[in-house]
Amino acid sequence: MAESGERMPELALEWHRAGKGAVLATVVETWGSAPRRAGSQLVVSSEGEMEGSVSGGCVEGAVVVEAMEALEAGDAQLLEFGVSDDEAFAVGLACGGTIKVLVEPVGRVLPVEMLEALVDARAVRQAVAYIVDVRAGTRQLVGPDDAEFADRFRADRSGLDGDRYIGIHNPPLRMVVVGAVHIAQVLLPMARMAGYDPVLVDPRPAFAAEARFPGERILEAWPDEALSELGLDARTAVVTLTHDPKLDDPAIEAVLASDVFYLGCLGSTRTHGKRVARLMEAGVAEDVLARIHAPVGLDIGAQNPAEIAVAIMAEITQRLRQG
Repeated sequence: MAESGERMPELALEWHRAGKGAVLATVVETWGSAPRRAGSQLVVSSEGEMEGSVSGGCVEGAVVVEAMEALEAGDAQLLEFGVSDDEAFAVGLACGGTIKVLVEPVGRVLPVEMLEALVDARAVRQAVAYIVDVRAGTRQLVGPDDAEFADRFRADRSGLDGDRYIGIHNPPLRMVVVGAVHIAQVLLPMARMAGYDPVLVDPRPAFAAEARFPGERILEAWPDEALSELGLDARTAVVTLTHDPKLDDPAIEAVLASDVFYLGCLGSTRTHGKRVARLMEAGVAEDVLARIHAPVGLDIGAQNPAEIAVAIMAEITQRLRQG
């Protein structure tokens, strides 16, 4: 899919509705060291405006020209570009590669109704696959319950399969951090840089002060209530950092009843042992408690808040990418 935070389908729809014309250009296949993965997108208007990226700068100019020609002709194009190491270096990249880019004018090739359905699904965090037969020109949207594409949804992997391009649009990754402590001050911006939409939860005003977390989304509510409001899904990671059972335990119970892909809890092995005993007494099954990563983070010898945040991000990444 387009990388987290990118709104290329939404922008294409906005430009089309505004009468500016819009073309979606999508990386459908890569080789070598292509700087943008399959699923990366660029939107081009009839006036030559562009947003997004398909190569990090190497071939954008050529794609814009082809996109404007496709918009005028009303047909799709499958373009192939080879980017040399010298060309890549000139725009600040280490090395080149080869990419295929699918160019689709909105309304002429990509049906507006299908683009609207894709945008609507993304708005409500519903996973969807956009499938194009590049030879036959057929298009369809498929949900995550289709067994044929289950592995692609799970791996967040777009790309060509024979003549079909399967574009995976998973909901953006989210990280919910319970506890407005020093580690959270480092972890939240780190999570954002890694492509997550972070949310901080803490009912204590002195801790969850905007001055301590400028620009962050903060919910001053009890964690179980906040998690219920946010909704938890398989694209969400949760980290509890308070050390306070009154705050952590209800949050952990709520998370364990969901299908989040990661739950990590701060505390020593001894602290976690007490936590497990409390939760088992509350009726949580032992095999369910095994989902908790505790002590939180990879064991890299982290000592200060920044190092602990690195360890947490590393473990979350490992869980996301390796299962």
